[in-house]
Amino acid sequence: MPIVTRLTTDDVFTPDLPGHGSATTSETSLEDAAQELILRQPTCAVVGYSMGGRFALHVATRNPGRLRGLVLISSSPGLEDADERASRRESDERLATHIEEVGVDQFLDEWLAQPLFASLPQDSSALDDRRRNTSTGLAWSLRHWGTGCQESLWESLRRVDCPVLLITGGRDTKFTAIATRMAGLIDDCRHAVIDDAGHAVHLERPELVAGLIDEFLLEIADDASGE
Repeated sequence: MPIVTRLTTDDVFTPDLPGHGSATTSETSLEDAAQELILRQPTCAVVGYSMGGRFALHVATRNPGRLRGLVLISSSPGLEDADERASRRESDERLATHIEEVGVDQFLDEWLAQPLFASLPQDSSALDDRRRNTSTGLAWSLRHWGTGCQESLWESLRRVDCPVLLITGGRDTKFTAIATRMAGLIDDCRHAVIDDAGHAVHLERPELVAGLIDEFLLEIADDASGE
C-alpha cells in the first residue's frame, strides 16, 4: 500500500473492509464494522478513501470523543435525496450483477477506464491488490455498503469533534466541491487540494498525500501532548 509505506509511524492498522481482500467473505454491516473498529482501536486516527472514507465518517459520527483525528480522501457523506439514493441502489444492483457475470478482471478494466480515473497511470492502479477481490465479495459490498444503501451523514457532520483533513485531487471537481462544502460544516477541518490529480489522488501522488497525512498526524499528536 503506497501510503502506509511512506508514513513515519509504524503504528498502523489496515483492515480490509467487508467484501474486499482478506475480508471478501465477510458480511458485516457498515454500522457493526464501525463499532468493531472503535472497540479494537480506541482513540485512534482513521484514514479512509472513497468508500473507506464513508466508513470512517460513520466511525466518527457514532463515536464522539473517541477519535484523535480523521482523514478523508475523495470521500462523501452520502446522498441527501431519498430518490437519488433509490436510483443509486438500482444502479449498484445492476453493477453488482454485472460483476458476478463478467468476473473481477474484466470489471477492473471497465472500472478503471472511467473518466474518474483518467489521470491514474496504469502502473499506479494497484491492480495486483485489487485482484485479491472476488466478484462475489465486490457484488456484496455494492449491495450492502454502496452509496445508495448508506444514510446521508450531511446532517451529522457537525457532530464530528476531532480534527479533520480532507484531501481531493484538483481534477476531481465533483469530490473537491463536496469536500469544500464539508469543510464548512465541520468545526476543526482543513481541505488540501492536490493539483493535477484525479479521484485516486493517493495512488497518483502517494508521496505528497503521505506527507500531508504525516504532517496532520504529528500535529494532532503534538496538540494532544500539550493538553
